[in-house]
Amino acid sequence: MKNLCVTLVLAVLLIWADNALAEQAKGLNVIVTSADRQTQMMALVLSVQTMKEHGKGINMVLCGAAGDLALQSTTTETFLPQKKSPSMLLKALLQMGASIQICPLYLPNAGKTTNDLVMGITVAKPPAVAGKLLDKGYQNLTF
Repeated sequence: MKNLCVTLVLAVLLIWADNALAEQAKGLNVIVTSADRQTQMMALVLSVQTMKEHGKGINMVLCGAAGDLALQSTTTETFLPQKKSPSMLLKALLQMGASIQICPLYLPNAGKTTNDLVMGITVAKPPAVAGKLLDKGYQNLTF
């Protein structure tokens, strides 16, 4: 029984040490499609924290209803406790150097052009996005 306990403790320590020493990802690929502003906010909060607190990269693509965030004309409500809005965090991410792109289907189907986009947001190129999603150095999140 004592040998079993020692073996279990050693196994747990080895697993913990392996995880603790494992290299973190280079960053996140974040795909946002949800129309829900709180869901959008969570995607943006996690992205800001990934860059600010962990020094990692962000590749974000906004599609569908979330594409509205990329428009200059969009204003979003603030959320507690930080009193920040999705629009504010999106602009902060751009200033921090995040790559933020709009789904190529969004603009023509919304009757918009690249002139309607927040400065710094570009139209995604599917082959490039697919390559980023396959990059094992980045973790993929969808909201």
